[in-house]
Amino acid sequence: MARNWPMVERENELESIRSALTGGDCVGAVLTGDAGVGKTTLARLATAAVGGNIRWVAGTESARSIPLGVFAHMVGVYTAHDPVTFMAAAREALLADGHTIIGVDDAHLLDQLSATLLLQLAIDRAAHIVCTVRSGVQVPDAVTSLWKDGHLLRLDLKPFTQRQSVELVESMLGGQLEGFTANLMWESSGGNALFLRHLVEGALEAGTLRQVNGVWQLRGRAAVTSELAALLEDRVEQLPESVLRVLELLTFCEPIDLDVLSEIAGEEAVESAETRGLIRIVENGHQLLVRYNHPLFGEVIRRRLGIASARRLRGRLYSALKDREIHSAAERIRLAELALDSDKSADLELFLAAAADAIALANLPLGERFARAAVERQGGVEAADLLARALLWQGHRIEAERTLAGFDPDQLNEVELARWGSTRVSNLLWSMGDADRADQVLASVRERVHHPKVVATLDGLASAVAVNENRLDEAFALAEPVMAGDDAPPWAVWWAAFGGGLALAMMGRGDAARHYAERGHQVEAHIDGLNRFTLSHAEVLALTFTGDLEAARRCAGSNFSYSSPGQYLAWGLTKILQGTVEVAQGQFPQGIDNLEQALAALTSEGAAAWMFPAQLRLAEAYAALGRPVEAAEAIAAAAFRGGRHSAVYEPLLELARAMQAAAEGTATPAIRLALAAADLAARTHQHAIEAMALHTAARFGDHSVAGRLADLAARIDGRLVQVQARHAVAVAAHDGPGLDAAAAEFEAIGTLLSAADAAAQAASAHERAGDRRRLLESAATANRLAAACGGAATPALRQSAQPLPLTAREREIANLVAAGLSNRQIADRLTVSVRTVEGHLYRACIKLDVTDREALAELMRGGASSGKSDS
Repeated sequence: MARNWPMVERENELESIRSALTGGDCVGAVLTGDAGVGKTTLARLATAAVGGNIRWVAGTESARSIPLGVFAHMVGVYTAHDPVTFMAAAREALLADGHTIIGVDDAHLLDQLSATLLLQLAIDRAAHIVCTVRSGVQVPDAVTSLWKDGHLLRLDLKPFTQRQSVELVESMLGGQLEGFTANLMWESSGGNALFLRHLVEGALEAGTLRQVNGVWQLRGRAAVTSELAALLEDRVEQLPESVLRVLELLTFCEPIDLDVLSEIAGEEAVESAETRGLIRIVENGHQLLVRYNHPLFGEVIRRRLGIASARRLRGRLYSALKDREIHSAAERIRLAELALDSDKSADLELFLAAAADAIALANLPLGERFARAAVERQGGVEAADLLARALLWQGHRIEAERTLAGFDPDQLNEVELARWGSTRVSNLLWSMGDADRADQVLASVRERVHHPKVVATLDGLASAVAVNENRLDEAFALAEPVMAGDDAPPWAVWWAAFGGGLALAMMGRGDAARHYAERGHQVEAHIDGLNRFTLSHAEVLALTFTGDLEAARRCAGSNFSYSSPGQYLAWGLTKILQGTVEVAQGQFPQGIDNLEQALAALTSEGAAAWMFPAQLRLAEAYAALGRPVEAAEAIAAAAFRGGRHSAVYEPLLELARAMQAAAEGTATPAIRLALAAADLAARTHQHAIEAMALHTAARFGDHSVAGRLADLAARIDGRLVQVQARHAVAVAAHDGPGLDAAAAEFEAIGTLLSAADAAAQAASAHERAGDRRRLLESAATANRLAAACGGAATPALRQSAQPLPLTAREREIANLVAAGLSNRQIADRLTVSVRTVEGHLYRACIKLDVTDREALAELMRGGASSGKSDS
């Protein structure tokens, strides 16, 4: 696939080569490095930049045995056998056109006579020279002397950094590369430009690299082009058979214990492979593991093997490993992978255990493969449950339901019933969004169980269901007895920690929610990898609601080392947690980037439950930056997925609508929506959300919420609500110093947007009081904080930046005119009459000395004159 690949600048190296070619003690440069790091490209770019008479030649294996092989074509037919005469003729031909730059690609492949000629030219300073030499190969002495004796500057060209690799790929693709994919590609290519190019083109050809919502994602195994495979096969074909056997075995079991590989392939063969730089041996505790020195070699070796050979080799590895003690989930997974596609048979227990391990590590495609193997071996409800758990997260919700619905609950014992019921309820509620059927299945299962530990597990599950359906009191009541006991099973504790913890977080009882999270973390080793993120989400919310943003940031950190393409969902969930914290901190560009990438990664319906809160946070970020169209799109996407299964987020959805209205410049509807969100939250005891909504109304200029916020501050945990209450009091009183103090407290907590709004409101209050010194100080603070948020544009910040002589209503209507709305549309938006709109427009035009609504719109879009605000 022919594509135009851009040049990623290596500015320092390029400048060094140019300097060596244009003056100084050296007459040129030699670039050393591994094959494919970009030596030739950089050398040609540098010589082209210098210009002049440039003569390029390239060393090859075929010309290595021919005296003066690379320069022979310049001399023509020459019958003299005297090397001196031969070299003199070549020298004359090279220098015939005056000042010359000689470029030699792969100078390590030069014959001795060519290398000697090149050295003589350098010694005599008769020409400038640029050479490339591959690292780790034998080099003629004359070529080595070029840099050892100081004739040429030596530059050791390193592989690209991860940032450079991403820049290269994004430039070629013309779009953003998903962070998860960027990590995988960089690790697979090692930063080698040639390998990276062929890796990308191979993935495009194979269809495993594709664009989703503007983000390029790699899903599936890395692929290499036939061209790269041919290049690497040239090296492979020169290997001894014994070394090739080492690489073939490693292809199917990487990493592998050194002793095992030596036992199968022979110690000398393993040592030879290491000496040749094909493999590396790393320590892992008390164990020595063998890995490829470059990951793409494994793909090339894999392509060379037929199906029968591959099955036989896997069988040899499986036979060598199956009786050894298994020390980790990774070892068990590798053993199951070998058994799955080998000529040997493995027992059911291995596939059941490996499926559970893979799901625990959030590698769902692999877990699905093992679970299907277990189902085929008559694994019963345990195998079906594992398969359904792998399927539901990947969006195969219908197949997951069909897999479980085939069992008769009356034929299951209580432990099987709890396991079967928990997965089925999870699929129905969170993947399918069918709260009614989920409630029915849960009720049916709970009626059938009596053992205290099984009952506790289902009580925990019922708590998780209740909190999502916004029955917070019930969720807490179900969770508390489970959390109070000492002998509840791990899944009972985890479900209760999530359900009760999220309920407590929403209620504003952040301290209790954190205790629930701590108890949940104690049993995480027994919980599926992706399920762990739900508890982390509840904990992150509790921490952000209380204002402990540093702890929230730590909690949002990755739970996994993402090394497999199958872990993309876990990566996406991590990005949602990180984006949630960043939006709470006011780091909106970073939050948008993480949330957009996460939503692109979670396109499968299995992650629908996560997309709802992610879209709301994204809407909040867009609204804060004054981007109402994008905010509206995110809100619409969230609302499309809403329902009783996600009712807990309904107050936040209303609050997002308030923020979107404010982004449009309409403070009155924004305040009305924020107050409605607060009332909705209060009715369902979501006091943390109620406080957030009330404070949002205060940020938008409402003067009525101070008393209500003060009451909540006495009931809600954390420092944040205390500052919010004081801020609301200062807003109502036009208290400039009080608003300045609130801004400082918000900044200390780390909620930068609230700090910016408070500072902007302080500037307006100081202007109202005629205190110009404090006005300038507060305005400067507001500008600094708004910039730190990525360019925030809220009602308070806009008013501070545009001190127009308008009332709040006049400013609001002027903003809607600037947005292109008609008088009728404005009236409908603000729930007033068209005549009222016309009156406000007339007065606004008089105050701003403009003649019509078009001029008013232009003024509002492009800035305004200064003046006193009476709003």
